[in-house]
Amino acid sequence: MKTCRKILRWAVVLFFCSSVLATILYRWLPVPVTPLMLIRCCEQVGKGESPTLHHRWVSLEEMSIYMPVAVIASEDQNFMQHNGFDTQAITSAINERLAGKRKRGGSTISQQTAKNVFLWPTSSWVRKGFEVYFTFLIETFWSKERIMEVYLNSIEMGDGIYGVEAVAQQNFGCPASELKRSECALIAATLPNPRHFSSLHPGPYMRKRQHWIERQMKHIPVLQ
Repeated sequence: MKTCRKILRWAVVLFFCSSVLATILYRWLPVPVTPLMLIRCCEQVGKGESPTLHHRWVSLEEMSIYMPVAVIASEDQNFMQHNGFDTQAITSAINERLAGKRKRGGSTISQQTAKNVFLWPTSSWVRKGFEVYFTFLIETFWSKERIMEVYLNSIEMGDGIYGVEAVAQQNFGCPASELKRSECALIAATLPNPRHFSSLHPGPYMRKRQHWIERQMKHIPVLQ
């Protein structure tokens, strides 16, 4: 029993030190690959398909100025004000679930970034606990601009497509820096379910959501 406690104590210390170190390093270094990217590749291989992974890191300055605005308008309009957790959005999501209404997420862009970079996609209370921990770390060691940069480089934006540069090249035939305002809104419109909704072949629902995001973007300041 004493040995088990000692091993557990050292495991906790090792996890804490390594997680803090990784967070500090990613403050400056590009994130080359995420757990979700590897999981999707394994799923493709399991289906007998060749693994497909389109991903190229670009800085925030190399993206259209409308891209951060679009995802803030779509995903987290209080992004610049909160400390990683939007209590109002979380409360609304809980109330809707208790009322039996359509489920919606209360996760902020910071929480999604923590999950994408450090964790696995399957939802559970354990993962949520780790998500809170890593969200606190990135909000402590990273700027809002860095969180947005990592988010826009790591988020899934289509089948085998990760990050704004990849989706710009694959679906719009241009670099991320040349994306138009409407195209950024269309990309942001896919984010609730980028494997179901396509910015390459948008349907009526996607167009409706795109226009709603464009209207919301008028109230969001440029991040850069």
